Amino acid sequence: MNIHEYQAKELFALYGIPAPAGRHAKKEEDFAGALEQLPEGVIVVKSQIHAGGRGKGTFTDGFEGGVKLAKSREEAAEYGRKMLGNTLVTHQTGAEGRKVQTVYFSEGSEIEKEYYLAIVMDRATSCPVIIASTEGGVEIEKVAEATPEKIIRAVIDPTLGLRPYQARNIAFGLGFRDEQVKRTLKLLDGLYTLFWEKDASLVEVNPLITTPAGDVLALDAKVGFDDNALFRHPDIAAYRDLNEEDPKETEASEASLNYIALDGNIACMVNGAGLAMATMDIIKHYGGSPANFLDVGGGANAEQVTQAFTIILKDENVKGILVNIFGGIMKCDVIATGVLEAAKAVHLDRPLVVRLEGTNVEEGRKLLDQSDLKIVSADTLADAAKKIVDLVSGK
Repeated sequence: MNIHEYQAKELFALYGIPAPAGRHAKKEEDFAGALEQLPEGVIVVKSQIHAGGRGKGTFTDGFEGGVKLAKSREEAAEYGRKMLGNTLVTHQTGAEGRKVQTVYFSEGSEIEKEYYLAIVMDRATSCPVIIASTEGGVEIEKVAEATPEKIIRAVIDPTLGLRPYQARNIAFGLGFRDEQVKRTLKLLDGLYTLFWEKDASLVEVNPLITTPAGDVLALDAKVGFDDNALFRHPDIAAYRDLNEEDPKETEASEASLNYIALDGNIACMVNGAGLAMATMDIIKHYGGSPANFLDVGGGANAEQVTQAFTIILKDENVKGILVNIFGGIMKCDVIATGVLEAAKAVHLDRPLVVRLEGTNVEEGRKLLDQSDLKIVSADTLADAAKKIVDLVSGK
């Protein structure tokens, strides 16, 4: 789960991570109150959406930039009015863009130099890793490709936590000395404590800056969390912004279904994440394009299957559906009954191919074959994929 910058800055404040003062507003009438709490001078106005590249983005009405520098509160409010309720398009949003429903006003800072700093999970070691670089304010992927020697890494043993020598190595590697080292050590300790205590998957500061006065500040903040750990953190779950999520994905999560929307036209309904990935791969192999990842789990009932069909059919791009179920815990005849009930309930009007395998598979296939619905049965996954691709393409 991702959160907005203003929410991340609230967490930074709780963990003693220094950052410029800021206030957010969700309504135009709240602009004045938010701006009055900031000091006079330069104010940074930031559109709050879950996507990168905001500064280089363009609004659908032609207004350029989702991040603006304002020289006064009046100018900041004017920029805020142009952003709020407008749709911002960046390289990460796709052509449809994202509607800005919150504006963040942040105190301007004098920048001496920009750095990059992040904590992520390293899959190779199954440990948190701190990534730092003297090249801040740009995409770290570009730095890694062009100048990998400028990236500093420190793998953290979760049983020991961030060790003082590791924090010092990072501070010295970034070129800090004296008082800036002390400030960086405190900042790193706060970032790692936040990452660990809140089950974060990413804590990124880009850029981290130094000021002419010698301060070390988190100018930007991007934080993401492990969805599976949210039950431990109701305070973090409260940050969830459903407006930033695909409504179909939100509805699926409420029904205990694992659903991710894609841009293809063949919907998949599968039990098991690995089987779902294999199903998507074989659809691509036969020339099709999957419209979603949908894992109904090993114990789905008829009601959940109906809900899955309902969510799938809300995607206007879907031209056909492939159901691929391995009956282990959930028997094939039970699944077949659920598919038939669901297809009738949603008045299915698109091609449906069903491949069943496992416990009571013959009973399940018999139920499908004897129904009065236009359901195509398949024996193997390859057979199922080929059939749905042919049906969708009109062959």
